[in-house]
Amino acid sequence: MSTVAATAEVYTPPLVTPDPDANITDLLEQRVAKDPKGALFAVPDGSGGWRDIATAEFRRQVVELAKGFVAVGIQPGEKVGFLAKTTYEWTLVDFALFYAGAVMVPIYETSSASQIQWILSNSEAIACLVESADHQAKLDEIAGDLPLVRATWQIEKGALDNLRREGAGVADEEIERRRGLAVGSDIATLIYTSGSTGRPKGCVLTHSNFVELARNATQSLENVVTTEGASTVLFITTAHVFARFISVINIHAGVKTGHQPDTSKLIDALGSFKPTFLLAVPRVFEKVYNSAEQIAESGGKGKIFRAAAAVGIQYAKARQAGEKIPFSLRVKFRLFDRLVFAKLRERMGGNIQYAISGSAPLGERLGYFFDALGVKILEGYGLTETTAPATVNTPDRIKIGTVGPVLPGVGVRIAEDGEIEVRGIDVFKEYWRNPEATAEAFDGEWFRTGDIGELDAAGFLKITGRKKEIIVTAGGKNVAPAALEDPIRANILVSQVVVVGDQKPFIAALVTLDPEMLPTWAANNGLPTDLTLAQAAENPKVRDEVQKAIDRANQGVSRAESIRKFTILPTEWTEASGHLTPKLSIKRNVILSDFADEIRALYEVPVNTTNVSLR
Repeated sequence: MSTVAATAEVYTPPLVTPDPDANITDLLEQRVAKDPKGALFAVPDGSGGWRDIATAEFRRQVVELAKGFVAVGIQPGEKVGFLAKTTYEWTLVDFALFYAGAVMVPIYETSSASQIQWILSNSEAIACLVESADHQAKLDEIAGDLPLVRATWQIEKGALDNLRREGAGVADEEIERRRGLAVGSDIATLIYTSGSTGRPKGCVLTHSNFVELARNATQSLENVVTTEGASTVLFITTAHVFARFISVINIHAGVKTGHQPDTSKLIDALGSFKPTFLLAVPRVFEKVYNSAEQIAESGGKGKIFRAAAAVGIQYAKARQAGEKIPFSLRVKFRLFDRLVFAKLRERMGGNIQYAISGSAPLGERLGYFFDALGVKILEGYGLTETTAPATVNTPDRIKIGTVGPVLPGVGVRIAEDGEIEVRGIDVFKEYWRNPEATAEAFDGEWFRTGDIGELDAAGFLKITGRKKEIIVTAGGKNVAPAALEDPIRANILVSQVVVVGDQKPFIAALVTLDPEMLPTWAANNGLPTDLTLAQAAENPKVRDEVQKAIDRANQGVSRAESIRKFTILPTEWTEASGHLTPKLSIKRNVILSDFADEIRALYEVPVNTTNVSLR
């Protein structure tokens, strides 16, 4: 395959000497040796608080469960599916399978029966552990199509306790033997892509992918994960590589980790746990901002909040640019910090200093706002195929609006057509049993990400779009949807937006509303709080608000790229509807197919292409 010329390339040498014999279990063994009594996890205590679990206690529980897997016949190298929410038990099972020498195949708990069938069959899993009766029902539905699966267990029916009892007779020496079988180049896990562009592919991630990336990323994120008392609450699904990697690095670095699978209870969890850093996707930061604004609006303090946000963003921009901050701006910032920002910090637990953001672009406005709040958002970039992070802003190297510099042990280059390519310690081995897809994904040692980006002179990467999502209008104009969609999605009323216009005379958009924020916004704008999505889609005030968001987005692009028409859909796009992935990314090809009639209607009546405000 021919090599594509690169327009820019950055490689950061590893900071830690590679160990080709190390596997993921070594990280826990080393943590136990270093700090056996340190709190590695905390679990709800049933009365609104948290109970710590020490490192040595976690290892003891891991070994007990690993013995259970051995006792029921799980052999080294065999695949075991796992379907559950984000809880302490998730990482317990993960490490127990590592210690038993097995390979976990995580499955999103929102997956359909057909998706589960594909993943278990394609991976050749011989067993599956699920959390709930609902999960078990999905397995039962496809049982006849899973000839290799010889055992299933359900956590809510006491599966973990049963496995522990089964393993009581397994010797410690057998677990030690098994945990030492894998070397760095061996498969650690088989993670299936979320399927935003077709049928999920199994990514073979090795022990070295996790071990070397965790060791090197710890050096880069030292102020985040190795400071005294470092802690976090995980609420992103641990079936996704982003949270899975953070779980591993937390064990390596000794970060105390709690879990809250119900995001509606996240603020309460933050208030009681008081973490020092968070892991989140941009949609979470948008909701924190929008909720705070609407709470202020409800209390008659909306203007104060927006003024505080404007001052905070201005202050943060000047501070990052190294500019001298005018005395008047310093005074205003101190006032708003006391009146507004301090209260929001307290709602988030009062201790959060950093937040690691990934999976989608974070707008500069939010980055500067949270910086003013005292929370440095370390935006990063990566894919399942790169074991999550390839680049990330670090405490000592932050440039808002970028996804940061390249991590140690990783190389990034920009191909001649703008595509981002990655090589290094984090890049996956191959797609499971799919040599054609593997060959297509690589240019020599470089993995083709499918994303479009730029590297600046200082080595910071900026994502500008998705290669397969570039729209070419009838006039020949190339349009990157993300440049329009991201600022529109930041609006309180907007849940999702998809820009359309391929081979069309102008750019248009499909918009869905946020059902969680709609009642509050309606109350603050003199509308009934029980508006349905269908009613809101036709409401003039709602349409005016969406138009304002579109007008703001249009200001950042050329006239030929601007959105001329939009339609508000009377429905949601969710995982359940098949339009979002588990990490809340849009399945663009599915949406374009399912809403083809609505898209066609946008172009039935021509618009005056000099007027960008038409609806």
